[in-house]
Amino acid sequence: QVQLIESGGGLVQAGGSLRLSCAVSGRYHMGWFRQAPGKERDFVAAVSRSALNTYYADSVKGRFTIYRDNAKNTVYLQMNSLKPEDTAVYYCAATQSWVQPPTLADYNSWGQGTQVTVSS
Repeated sequence: QVQLIESGGGLVQAGGSLRLSCAVSGRYHMGWFRQAPGKERDFVAAVSRSALNTYYADSVKGRFTIYRDNAKNTVYLQMNSLKPEDTAVYYCAATQSWVQPPTLADYNSWGQGTQVTVSS
C-alpha cells in the first residue's frame, strides 16, 4: 500500500511563498491537488516518475513549481506569489499512469492533506 505524508502547509500573507513536501513510499507519477471549502478537489500540478515531465493547472502556471528528489522519495510543491484564492487543503497523490491532463480519477493513492491559508 502506498503511503503519502504531506507537510509544509501554514498561514502566509498574499505575495508570500510556501513549500509543500510529500514523502512517498515508492516511485510513482505524482500530483498535487487542492480543495477549498465548499468546492471540488482540483488538480494543481503533476510530475512524472522520472521527473522529466511536469504539468500545471493554468491558475498556477508561472507561480508554482513541482519537482521531486527521487533519492529522498519526496515530491515538492514550491508556491510563490500566493493569492488568497490559493487557500485550500492541499493533497498529494500517486498514480502508475502518466495522463495529461490529469484528473482525480487517474490517482488512486492520497495523502491526508495539509492546510494552506493565504491572508489578504
